[in-house]
Amino acid sequence: MKKILAAAMCAVLAAGMIVGCGSKGSDGGSSDAGSGAKTAEVLDVDLTSEEYAFGVDKTQPELLEQVNTFITKIKEDGTLDEIFDKYFGGGEPTPVESAELDTSKDQLVVATNAAFEPFEYTQGDAYVGIDMEIAALLAEELGQELVIQNMDFDAVCLSVGQQKCDIAMAGLTVSEERKEYVTFTDTYYQASQRLIVPSDDETFADMTDAESIAAALAELDSSVKIGVQQGTTGQSYVEGSEDLGFAGLEATCQPYKSGSLAVQDMLNGNIDYVIIDAAPAAAITEAINEMR
Repeated sequence: MKKILAAAMCAVLAAGMIVGCGSKGSDGGSSDAGSGAKTAEVLDVDLTSEEYAFGVDKTQPELLEQVNTFITKIKEDGTLDEIFDKYFGGGEPTPVESAELDTSKDQLVVATNAAFEPFEYTQGDAYVGIDMEIAALLAEELGQELVIQNMDFDAVCLSVGQQKCDIAMAGLTVSEERKEYVTFTDTYYQASQRLIVPSDDETFADMTDAESIAAALAELDSSVKIGVQQGTTGQSYVEGSEDLGFAGLEATCQPYKSGSLAVQDMLNGNIDYVIIDAAPAAAITEAINEMR
């Protein structure tokens, strides 16, 4: 897993600390930074198995064909593995710049949510992440200028469906519901959901398989709050989704704008757990733990 620099997360985490300062965080002292501060832990068990793909505007079948050809190319020539190695093997990310939207130019307009490390996030004014580097190479391959539109995650596919953007590149799990808005490309990444817990929580101690953890989660009642990034597969896992085959939990689902905000609020004592995709889970917890 890529070791994301804590400094790159400062702005997001500062916001998370502000949002997370509720009544529980103010009386128990768990939100105080320092050597005695609570940290987060990602359970090393995949709760699900999913596939990521890009979502193309349904009215642009030629773009779909071009993107699928491009995905095949970067898989076969090793480019995709090189990008993965930057983020999962400790390499150096390549910053990606976005042009200004100009309908008079030949542009590739990408919808994303730049709060989903390591697939898309920001460093200063630049975008970084697996999807962002692929987007830059795709635009170059197509001979187009790259425009990145950053928005809430649950608006990403909608914006493409409304022809406001050409393609959604945002760590998207393939689902029937999202197919109402976009046509999915060939898949490029195998993903999963993982559970994040406070490091002093023993509820799932010694559980080493998905069945045991899922059974324990199913026993939680509505007094338990589980944080998720709004609109993501994690939310579907907690609330239930016939489309994705998730039965749902009795625990209360608490959506956040980003996984970082959810983990910070958990450490502030305002929610109990967080469920999010495995790669972002590792990146977020590492960055937050380094700052505590």
